[in-house]
Amino acid sequence: MTGQSRLLENRWDDAYAAGLDEPGKLLYRSNLLGADKRITNYGGGNTSAKVLETDPLTGEKVRVMWVKGSGGDVGTIRLDGFSTLYMDKLEALKGIYKGVEDEDRMVGFLPHCTFNLNPRAASIDTPLHGFVPSAHVDHMHPDAIIAIAASKNSKELTAQIFGADIGWLPWRRPGFQLGLDLEAFVKANPKARGVVLESHGLFTWADDAKDCYLLTLDIINKAIDWFARETDGKTIFGGAVGTSLGEAERSAVAAKLMPEIRGRIGKGERKLGHFDDQHAVLEFVNSKDLKPLGALGTSCPDHFLRTKIRPLIVDFDPAKPDADAVIAGLDKALEDYRADYTRYYEACKHDNSPAMRDPNPVIFLVPGVGMLSFAKDKATARIAGEFYVNAINVMRGASTVSEYQGLPEQEAFDIEYWLLEEAKLQRMPKPKSLAGRVALVTGGAGGIGRATAERLAGEGACVVLADIDEGALEQVGADFAKKYGADAVRTRKLDVTDEAGVIASFAQACVEFGGVDILVSNAGIASSAPVESTELSMWNKNIDILATGYFLVSREAFRLFRRQNLGGNVVFVASKNGLASSPNASAYCTAKAAEIHLARCLALEGAEAGIRVNTVNPDAVLRGSKIWDGEWREQRAASSKIEVDDLEEHYRKRSMLKLNVFPEDIAEAIYFLASDLSAKSTGNIINVDAGNAQSFPR
Repeated sequence: MTGQSRLLENRWDDAYAAGLDEPGKLLYRSNLLGADKRITNYGGGNTSAKVLETDPLTGEKVRVMWVKGSGGDVGTIRLDGFSTLYMDKLEALKGIYKGVEDEDRMVGFLPHCTFNLNPRAASIDTPLHGFVPSAHVDHMHPDAIIAIAASKNSKELTAQIFGADIGWLPWRRPGFQLGLDLEAFVKANPKARGVVLESHGLFTWADDAKDCYLLTLDIINKAIDWFARETDGKTIFGGAVGTSLGEAERSAVAAKLMPEIRGRIGKGERKLGHFDDQHAVLEFVNSKDLKPLGALGTSCPDHFLRTKIRPLIVDFDPAKPDADAVIAGLDKALEDYRADYTRYYEACKHDNSPAMRDPNPVIFLVPGVGMLSFAKDKATARIAGEFYVNAINVMRGASTVSEYQGLPEQEAFDIEYWLLEEAKLQRMPKPKSLAGRVALVTGGAGGIGRATAERLAGEGACVVLADIDEGALEQVGADFAKKYGADAVRTRKLDVTDEAGVIASFAQACVEFGGVDILVSNAGIASSAPVESTELSMWNKNIDILATGYFLVSREAFRLFRRQNLGGNVVFVASKNGLASSPNASAYCTAKAAEIHLARCLALEGAEAGIRVNTVNPDAVLRGSKIWDGEWREQRAASSKIEVDDLEEHYRKRSMLKLNVFPEDIAEAIYFLASDLSAKSTGNIINVDAGNAQSFPR
């Protein structure tokens, strides 16, 4: 649908499948189908298999349907993601169904059909699978099929492309009645192997798992091939009326716009952003038909549930790029969008409709630049963007071979504000304490930096790990992606004394996440020498990293925080040595003292903008520290006239509490200061040193 005619490949492995039972083959088929976004989008579509199982009560063989449960994703689903239902009980529900006004009540009966006490909730699509008599059923949302389904003459196109193999059914909201419609279609067309649902997607069925998989691929490939031939050489989206900026320029505009948008739409609930400038997006945003097609809204229910019914098209001219002018007009553009969304809600609501949700746009389309998407977390923002790319592909195909049709507003509303959908939203777990926040951590690959990033990510924050050690950074980034998901972490090689590098790091954070909320300034160095042996280069290096470096990252954070207008949070990792002098460490102690006083100055400047600045003072955190792995360990041991191996025990005994201090202890204090737990604290110092009277703040 993006001009690509590459067909889907058969990835079924007979040798692997031979060792699977029927539920295992269903899982295998589902994962294969969900792995390709041309077949179905994230969380979209579902699969099923009707198999014989042993009833745990009677010991007899009974027919049971395994079907993707509510809220799952076929690409990543596991066996526990499938609902299991007695087929005879599901069939019996037909006897109590009273008509389309009874749809929501019927969902409440699905748990009564559960086989083997399976806790996975059945989805609204369950009857669609159950009432098709074939053993295996696939329901997918391929762009190529939805482009047919969303065309004005979709019924005729379906017959033209597929003949009698694939039928067509008019739009109906998913539910019990649509399941009965499918059953009636199959009975009336026993040779049909599937059906296109208007404005929705594709159903295919077979009596063997592999046959069903191959059939699904074959039907989608026919559509892909047909569109490739029909659109070849034709003008797409009415032709281009603008050209894209260069890649670096697009990124720069996104970095400038995203914090401004994020600040305006994130007052009630913090939002994270995602930027997409792939070819399909640029082709659409640069086109003549951008505004009329965008105004029609999306068609597939899965699309607008993620993206809202329509995007906000940003007034930006790539021929005369002026991001500041866009920013100046953002308040009015958002006001107009909210007003139109309110109109949509008021015009379509029912007496029992849920209250209007956030009226801000999810998708922002910027000519010459790309697409910005925002949601409550990074994964949801990215997935919303992916869904709108699906919508673009659908509009591309439908508008080229026919006339694209969005779903009517009332139908869209009835799904967006469906009481069952509202109930699902109400069951969502409470967000973690730092959900929607972005933290940039300097020295992020070291002991304290890594422990801090772990603590913040564990509370729902996205983290940018910045460090000068590229090798360590790569390893830590990989570990974080594996533990918290690739959406939650980005890495950046950064020398905090490099002004341009600092500015670029914050710009990258804006492009990747939409902005920054928390700065943990932790980059470190340590040196030890009597003052008469301290080289000027050593003095300058300490001041450059621990004073100037902290100034540079703080200055850039303040600039960004003020643009976002969401407040902000800075935590300095200083040292006990910033308050209590130590022999043979004048450069280090002086630089750390400068950090502490800089934090106090910034707390004064930032308070009126809701920017809090606090300091954590560690002492003797040896484990995992790159500083303590170097000469500093030997120098401090010599200064205390002890062996290197005795240093950790020496510091433990020296402390008032007789305890060692670990990176996780520092991370806990940083989390407290970075979170709303300390919302009324700024300009403060927390010592995490197991007690040292010399460093008591005075």
